[in-house]
This record gives sequence, C-alpha cells and structure tokens, in this order.
Amino acid sequence: MTRPIRKAVFPVAGMGSRFLPATKANPKEMLPIVDKPLIQYAAEEAVAAGATELIFITGRNKRSIEDHFDKAYELETELEKRGKEKLLALVQDVLPDNVACIYIRQAEPLGLGHAVLCAKPVVGNDPFAVILADDLIDGGDLNCLQQMAWVHEAHGGASVLAVEPVNPLETDRYGIVKTEPVADRVGRVERIVEKPKPANAPSNLGVVGRYLLSPRIFTLLEQTERGAGGEIQLTDAIAMLLAEEPVMAYQFRGKRYDCGDKLGYLVATVEHALAHPELKESFAEYLGRYVGTRLPR
Repeated sequence: MTRPIRKAVFPVAGMGSRFLPATKANPKEMLPIVDKPLIQYAAEEAVAAGATELIFITGRNKRSIEDHFDKAYELETELEKRGKEKLLALVQDVLPDNVACIYIRQAEPLGLGHAVLCAKPVVGNDPFAVILADDLIDGGDLNCLQQMAWVHEAHGGASVLAVEPVNPLETDRYGIVKTEPVADRVGRVERIVEKPKPANAPSNLGVVGRYLLSPRIFTLLEQTERGAGGEIQLTDAIAMLLAEEPVMAYQFRGKRYDCGDKLGYLVATVEHALAHPELKESFAEYLGRYVGTRLPR
C-alpha cells in the first residue's frame, strides 16, 4: 500500500529576474493573478491533493511569503470593526487550520536540485511533492497534483513527473523525457535530459513544475555534481533515480500558464479574470470594447 502525499515543497528562493524591477523587493511568487498571489494558487493545489505540511525553501526578500500565510492580527481586527465579513473570511481562510507552514532558508542560489535537498530534514523518508509556483496549472475539477497522486498510487508508489508536449524548437527550455507508454497519458521514463538542444532532444515531452518524488532522491542529490548553469540540477538526480526505481511521466489534463514569462503571466491574468465570478461579465465587456476599437479596419 502506498503512502499518501502529505508534504509539499515549494522552491521560492529564485531571483525572478524576468520581472525586474517588480521583483526587486517582492518575490515573483507573490505576483497576483487577479486577487491571489501565485504562491497561494500553488498552496491550494497541494492542500486539495492532501498535503498538510507546506515546506517553503526561501531566500532573501521572501519575507512577504511568510507574512502572507501568517495570521494578520491588525488587518483582521480592522476588517472586523468595519463589518467586512466577506473580506475577513478571505484573509482568515488562506489555508485550513490543519496545515502547517515550514520555512527553510537556502543560503546560496545553487539550483532547483539544491533547493529540494534543503527540504530533506523535514521530509525525511516520506514521498513528497515539489511545486514550482510560476507554473500555474488549471486542471479543472481534479487539479494536476491530485491527478499525479492517482498515478503515483496506481503504479505502486512510483515517482511521477508532470509533462506536456512542447515546441520542438524550445526543448532547451525544459527537462525532456523519453518514455515507454504504460497507460493512457502515462509512460515509464527511460531517459531524462536537462535543456537539450532541439537536435539532441530525445522527444518533445517537457517536464513542467510538478513532481511527486521518492525520498531516495535526497541521497542522489547529495551525490549530484553541478550541471547546467553551474547549478545542482534536479533533472540529473532524477536521471540517476531511473536506474534504481520506476519513474512515471504523466501528461496531465488541464492548461499550464508559464507565469515565469511576461506574456504567459498576462495570459493567465486575462483568462482568470474572464473566469472570475465577480469580474467575468464586466471584464469581458471591457475587452470586447477595447479590442474592437483597436482592430485594423
């Protein structure tokens, strides 16, 4: 019987250089999509999938993430005084009471693999999730991590990587996998390569920001030398894991927004605004007027 996924790791120590100067003093994970920051979408996904321990690997200038998930006494008191009950509920219900937030400082920016390794003392010998908040995934009724948890259980507790077909000319932006199909949308990973040039890519299946991993990955990360960009790459450790344990690639159902990219972030904002219960009608009307006045005649 497989163990449920109760721990989720959020590597949030990156610089967010693509969004400077907006991210000079504010983490990219706190950039809002309509009325919630990216990190809250990621945390809600993990909680919905059963996580009760959220482990944030932080760096400098990340205090606002801690503050966001902490209790805001002054704000709550003021909202209560003003009778703003709906707003008060939004502030108080950021996370359920049974969910614990744990913060670990990554002293040096040594890559995603190193960030994951920083979580070892808390994760221990349990399987765990890794979520990259700037990959915002709308999975519908069953979110991406919930889907992956089902694959994890169906395949005997195997590690699972979320993948999707990517532009064959952009394989050098992703970890790319070669797989052997085993079920609908599921393949056993035979090979994984970090950011290969298109001519050297084993496929066009790119790994995106969702992982369910065996705790064995920690020992392998400790053995991993610096790779691409002089960083400790999670992909390199996963490549070693393939020789010891099955790793599954899962083509999730849903839409991914690359919010680490300015255009992807804007697309996510517009599409989430068009789905927002309070904004969708008025925003759609505005967009129609705006686009209509600027289309070539």
